[in-house]
Amino acid sequence: MDTATSRRQRLSPEERHKQILDSAVAYFAEHGLDGNTRDLSKQMGVTQSLIFKYFATKAELIEAVYNRVYLDRIAPHWPELINDSTRPLRDRLVQFYTEYAQAIFTYEWMRIFMFSGLAGAELNRRYLDHLSTLILEPTLAQIKAEATSLRVPDFEDVWNLHGGIVYVGIRKYVYQMPTADPDAELIARAVERFLRDFGIPIDSD
Repeated sequence: MDTATSRRQRLSPEERHKQILDSAVAYFAEHGLDGNTRDLSKQMGVTQSLIFKYFATKAELIEAVYNRVYLDRIAPHWPELINDSTRPLRDRLVQFYTEYAQAIFTYEWMRIFMFSGLAGAELNRRYLDHLSTLILEPTLAQIKAEATSLRVPDFEDVWNLHGGIVYVGIRKYVYQMPTADPDAELIARAVERFLRDFGIPIDSD
């Protein structure tokens, strides 16, 4: 029995499941969601049938990748943070987007998100709908409650703020163009510009 075969047999089912999922995340980030399980198995050095032992179909594997890359990175305290009106809105948004950036500014997240969008996959729409309900709609409500400008903020404004911050990660991990300033500074400036447009104080704690 060769060393590779012995090592494969020693893995527990939980370890094998994690190994396949980890490998799938890295593989789809590199090749897009059109990549096939045959090439994934070759890259892993295992049989395709072994992958299907743990994930019955490619669609099931993609669903697991979606949960790992997208949903598992949403922190449970973020909705409470957004709605905590005892703190300045500026501080809440800066904290949220700093933590959000730390969660999603990775090669795998950015690449899979872009590949999924270009392929017209349902994953992005599902994720953005979920994020909208959980985070962006409450954010808009908080902004409306504090805005003093003549123009009432709308959902497109919130998406513009969100998209501008996410684009920092796209520049770094898709276009390979590092930003001149640290992410936290870029985020703070973006949030403060946004709030000033609606007459919202930016004094921090």
